[in-house]
Amino acid sequence: MKLQDLIDALHELAPAAYSEEYDNTGLLVKGNEELTGVLVSLDCTEAVIDEAIEKKCNAVLAHHPILFKGIKRITGANYVERTLLKAIRNNISIIAIHTSLDNVHTGVNAEICRKLGIQNPSILKPKSSLLSKLYTYVPLSYHQQVSDALFAAGAGHIGNYSECSFTVEGKGTFKAGADTNPFVGEIGQRHTETEKKLEVIFPSHLQKHVLEALRKSHPYEEIAYEIIALQNSHPLVGSGMVGNLSAPIDVQEFLQGVKHALGVPVIRHTAPVKKTVQRIAVCGGAGFFLLQDAIQAGAEVFITSDVKYHDFFDADGKILLADAGHFETEQFTKDLLAHEIQKKFPTFAVLISNTNTNPVNYL
Repeated sequence: MKLQDLIDALHELAPAAYSEEYDNTGLLVKGNEELTGVLVSLDCTEAVIDEAIEKKCNAVLAHHPILFKGIKRITGANYVERTLLKAIRNNISIIAIHTSLDNVHTGVNAEICRKLGIQNPSILKPKSSLLSKLYTYVPLSYHQQVSDALFAAGAGHIGNYSECSFTVEGKGTFKAGADTNPFVGEIGQRHTETEKKLEVIFPSHLQKHVLEALRKSHPYEEIAYEIIALQNSHPLVGSGMVGNLSAPIDVQEFLQGVKHALGVPVIRHTAPVKKTVQRIAVCGGAGFFLLQDAIQAGAEVFITSDVKYHDFFDADGKILLADAGHFETEQFTKDLLAHEIQKKFPTFAVLISNTNTNPVNYL
């Protein structure tokens, strides 16, 4: 398999456009174009590169980017530089997916919900300004052809609904110039054509593909269309998730269940607000910034990590705030990525790293 094939598959799973501005996702180190195998890990460290070499994998797919801040030299002075040097010397590619996978509804937080038995979870804080709308005008006999092409290119999705569009019939006019080859009408004469105005919403990062599909399927030499940016929230893209357990459960029993499911020896948390809980919000990794969103969503518990001492006061008796560990809340990312890649490329070697990259130890 080619390196670009893997990158394209990852963009389908979690488009780079959905990553946070501060993040550094995508191809970080480029090795051989022809892949022998990919090793999936939460972090990319020297030990992970050693494991990739041992297992004959020339690509490492990590959730966290090893290159996060700018560096001015690569001399091997710290673990980041040593990891990069070892990867480069052994022609091993390093790819990071991080917040783009955090922000899709099938990503990191969906895995946490599945492990904890949270049903029908939805995005806790949906992102806005990720969608655009295309207006175009199509002769009646080509409406179906153009619609199908736009849907195939990724347009027409609203939430869990696909092939969504709106059409209205009207009259379009145009006059072909001297050097044209009009599909209908005569050169130099105004022509009136019965057309359908077709409207579809699409993710903004797919604009190039959507316009290419429009041009290939539309019969006109010059296609009339408009694209506008939308402020709508994207219901399937954003931070955190919230959903309900199948039934209320004793709060202490729930916290013990979280410890067991995540394999963490201790959970730091505020005092319980209720004896039983059912509505749960989660955010893998550092998600304290979502506390007020969790409260507004009616969650009784918010599970995340990297919560500072003074941050716990902000729960203010309104919600149980629980810190279950950064590594622990994101550890299932490896299995998720390996499963999705294997599903896309069933004959390709996809291995899950056995290296424990958690820098935190518990006594």
